[in-house]
Parts: sequence; C-alpha cells; structure tokens
Amino acid sequence: MSNPTGPAEPLGPYALTTTTTEEDTMTVINPHPVRGVDPQHGQELDPYEVRDDFGGRELSLLDALETESIHIFREVTAELERPVLLFSGGKDSVVMLHLARKAFWPGPVPFPVMHVDTGHNFPEVLEYRDRVVEQYGLRLVVASVQDYIDDGRLSERADGTRNQLQTRPLLDAIQSNRFDAVYGGGRRDEEKARAKERVVSLRDEFGQWDPRNQRPELWNLYNPRHRPGEHVRAFPLSNWTELDVWRYIAREQIDLPSLYYAHEREVFERDGMLLGRNPYLPAREDEAVHTQMVRYRTVGDMSCTGAVASDAVDAEAVVTEVAATTITERGATRADDRVTEAAMEDRKKEGYF
Repeated sequence: MSNPTGPAEPLGPYALTTTTTEEDTMTVINPHPVRGVDPQHGQELDPYEVRDDFGGRELSLLDALETESIHIFREVTAELERPVLLFSGGKDSVVMLHLARKAFWPGPVPFPVMHVDTGHNFPEVLEYRDRVVEQYGLRLVVASVQDYIDDGRLSERADGTRNQLQTRPLLDAIQSNRFDAVYGGGRRDEEKARAKERVVSLRDEFGQWDPRNQRPELWNLYNPRHRPGEHVRAFPLSNWTELDVWRYIAREQIDLPSLYYAHEREVFERDGMLLGRNPYLPAREDEAVHTQMVRYRTVGDMSCTGAVASDAVDAEAVVTEVAATTITERGATRADDRVTEAAMEDRKKEGYF
C-alpha cells in the first residue's frame, strides 16, 4: 500500500523530519553525520540515521540511548508525585536536564532541580548552574553543607574534603521536600558500585541502599512503587558511557561549564593526580606549583577533584581524547573514591548518590 506524502509538519524544535515513500520506508537524518556502514544493506550510512524498512526499525546507539532516557523520565514522572533532578552543573546532570526538556517538550520541566552545595564548588560551575536555572525558569533547591557545618550538625573532615559530607543534607532535603523520586546522573561505567545499581533503585526509610534488595527490570519495565517514607533514585544515564555522553554533547551542541575544556590553570601533582591550586587545597612545601593546559573530566569538591593534561578545546576534540583513554573519569580524577576499594559502595549504602 503506497501513501506518498511530503515532509511531516515539525512538532517542535526537537522534532525530526520524516518522509513516507511508495516503498513505505521512513528515513530520519540527524544534521551531525558521522559515517558508517549499514551491515544489512552493505552501504555507507550515517549512524545517526533511523530507518524503518517494512516494519523493522533501526536506531543508532545515541538515538537508542536518548530514547531510553526519555522513556525513563516519562515513566517515573508519571508514576510518582514529587520527583526532583539532581543538578550540579556537571556534564552528566547537564545532559540529564537536556533530556528532561526533550521528554516534556513543549511543556516546561515538571519538577525542580536540586544541588547539594559543598561550599567548595568550582566558581565556573556555580555560575553556570545559576545561569541555566534562570534561562529555563527552573526551581532550584539548594542543600548546603556549609549550613550544616555552621550550626554544628556536621564537622569538617581532617583531610578538608566535603564530598563525603553531602549525604545528610541530601537526605534531609529529600525528606523535608517530600521528594519521592530523585533523578541522578550516575552511569554504570563509572564505578563498580554504580554498575550494580538498577535504573530505578529503591531507598529505605533512612535513605539507604541495599544492593541485595534490587528489583528486576526485564524488558525495560520499571517499578518505582515504595512504602511511605521510602523513595527511589532513578538513573536515566545508566547505560551511557563517558564517550556516549561526549558524543551526545557534540551532536546536540550542549553548552557546558568552561572547565570541561582545555585551559591554563595553576596545578600541582599529588598521588598521581593534577590538582588545581585553590583556597581549599594548598600545595605542600614539596609540591611544585606550575601552570599547565588542563581540563576536568568530572566536577566535584575542589579539594578532591583532579584535572588531566589536555589540549581539547571543544567537544569534538574531547570525544577523540576520551575514545583513547583506558581509565574512567572517577578513577583518574577523584581522590574521594580512592579511600578504600569499596569507598563508593559504602557511601551509597549510607544514602549517597
């Protein structure tokens, strides 16, 4: 049956152009091509192309990941009453927000964003966070570690880092705002404790994670139901890798904080990492400070997040750089994950992201 039509009317700025021909095939072309070979047809194709030949549908990797993430946002938001998205201004949370905007377009994002502010955040990231919140008209909830230190509910650690102090302010903010679903940017390729976690992960009435109490997620069916006092964490980027994230950033032309790209910074070496000189992390007498071209692969507390030597000044250059790396960004640049072999899992059991 043939029904030739012209291009469909666009549904919004995120809509793709579809064309139906006499052969009943549909082709959707992304404007950022990276060439490849179609194994079924033996011809060179754009891997971002979506083809439907006689009922069979093929998606590129990025399109499949995007579709899965949007599905997670829509399913969990429809099931629960008070979701919130963790938004630090880091690349994963930025991509999550981009996907959430796509999921609910043309309406606004139907939930607030929350940042657990350690007080030791990079100024470039805080400036970016506030600019994005204002640009998209989002409601921002800030849980401040500094407030907890000031009133005595938390104490500074001997090593000066504050990433490990984020758990209590996070859990208190979830409870006081009655959030029942918390979207996080964790990915399974980052760290082995995160690799264990389901896309929708139950937290008990104390906000704790039990790795033995994980629900099956066959056929992408998610179960966010929980008892009063409990909540779920949902991870729309679970199946993404760092390379996928950067390829998507390049394809979608997503704006990021400037420190994700190569820039000059005063650094010194400690425990095999390049640490940026800052008020919270002074260099020791035997640590020589020098200026070097670096960028950050991940963003956390300034006192425990390292940089990497780099000359990648744009997303395409970062894609090339990440494709050649053999260690995850947390393994390469996060001192807080090196405390013990199970440092991340221990913190997650206490209620960490």
